[in-house]
Amino acid sequence: MTLRCLFVDFDSYFASVEQYDDPSLRGRPVGVVPVMAGTTCCLAASYEAKAVGVKTGTGVREAREKCPEIRFVLARPARYIELHHRLMAAIQDCMPHGQAASVDEVPCYLIGRERRRENAEAIARNIKQRLTGLGFSPSINCSIGIAPNRFLAKTASDMDKPNGLTVIEASDLPCKLHALELRDFCGIGPSMEARLHAAGIRTAEQLCAATREHLHAAWGSIEGERYWLQLRGFDVPDRKTLRGSIGHSHVLGPELRSFGGMRAVLFKLLAKAAMRLRHEGYLAGGMAIRIRFVGSDRRFERDLHFAPLDDTPSLLRLLGDNLQTLQKAIHEGRWNPKRHPPLSVATTLTRLEPALGVSAELIPECMRAKTMSAVLDRINLRYGNNAVYFGAMQEALARGAAPMRIPFSTIPDTALEEDAGSKLPARKHAAPGNDDELWLRRERQFKVLAEQTHREAQHKRKPHKPSGAEGWIPRQPSPTSGPASSELF
Repeated sequence: MTLRCLFVDFDSYFASVEQYDDPSLRGRPVGVVPVMAGTTCCLAASYEAKAVGVKTGTGVREAREKCPEIRFVLARPARYIELHHRLMAAIQDCMPHGQAASVDEVPCYLIGRERRRENAEAIARNIKQRLTGLGFSPSINCSIGIAPNRFLAKTASDMDKPNGLTVIEASDLPCKLHALELRDFCGIGPSMEARLHAAGIRTAEQLCAATREHLHAAWGSIEGERYWLQLRGFDVPDRKTLRGSIGHSHVLGPELRSFGGMRAVLFKLLAKAAMRLRHEGYLAGGMAIRIRFVGSDRRFERDLHFAPLDDTPSLLRLLGDNLQTLQKAIHEGRWNPKRHPPLSVATTLTRLEPALGVSAELIPECMRAKTMSAVLDRINLRYGNNAVYFGAMQEALARGAAPMRIPFSTIPDTALEEDAGSKLPARKHAAPGNDDELWLRRERQFKVLAEQTHREAQHKRKPHKPSGAEGWIPRQPSPTSGPASSELF
């Protein structure tokens, strides 16, 4: 069995990028956070911070206790993606690589003589030298694992950090894995670890010695057999899976912990999810709404079912209709937003199905909503996300809420995720009237962009914009909704 995969893993990537861009952070403990608030946690930590116990998921207050000199910096997803593409180009100079596994991981598949150990190690050293030659190192380094399959190569890349190089050959198996903890293996998190413990597997040695049937039973599916094969160096093809949902969540800052702020953020999250839905070629037949509150275990939860659709106006109308329950709760005294303000919100589009093959809408208002969504997509893809937006999102945009995030398993398209306004210099403390000025500026931008887009697309009919906070939300028969999962309000 030969070496087949070289896996590049950039060490503490987010924190390393911050140190690369800001020399004053080099050699210092750094924590990357989604928002500048004491209630949040670290998205990433530099190795100087990791040395004193600060890691991904460590709360800001705990991090300060462990490391009083730590510097917190606000995450910049667009910058991390920009550098990701430059780093991929650097690797490409040394050898062809496959699709990136995440923003900081890339598998490279070896062929021919590259599979010889000495040649594979030479390629790994060339990659490291290339990063140094381009000026990325010493701030941005990578650990590289080489093994008979991608699973073991990724495992090897984690065995000698930072800036390490580890090779696992078939002759090293399984002994070279015995010193690892169960959580060191890809795919074994807290819940899976508990299931393995229940199955009598508590060490890496026991995991490697378990039979195929034993792992099938522990996983409860054929995934256990796939794991058994991967542990032995077999190259198991990735399983093709259909996307089940598209959604976003956000922890509200203190300035948005009101009904209006919460509503604005939810509208922004849903509009972004709807744009991704169309971009990936899906229709949604369901929507989940989740809201948590400060100082209360009670939650607002709704699970809606409706005829498959993908246009933003219809989805926003459904969201707004269901939020009226909370507004009614305020009027009736069943919810005091000052005593229990909203803490976090999430909205997810579910019951996805491919848009191909679905018959076109014949109802004029439905056709208008779909056409409107397509026009908005073209404008926002060309000029920046939310260059044009629905009025109900105004407060969230003005306060920079729900910014771009980087998921673990994909490289987001900045055109779909990054707000146009985020490319402008950040505003300092807002003076009274600045929000009004921003609104007027946005409105002027919209008029110019809309006229240009309409001319280019030769649209003869201009959509009617009804008055009200909802912006462009046409009135149409409401799709049927399923029962609410929680009747708290």
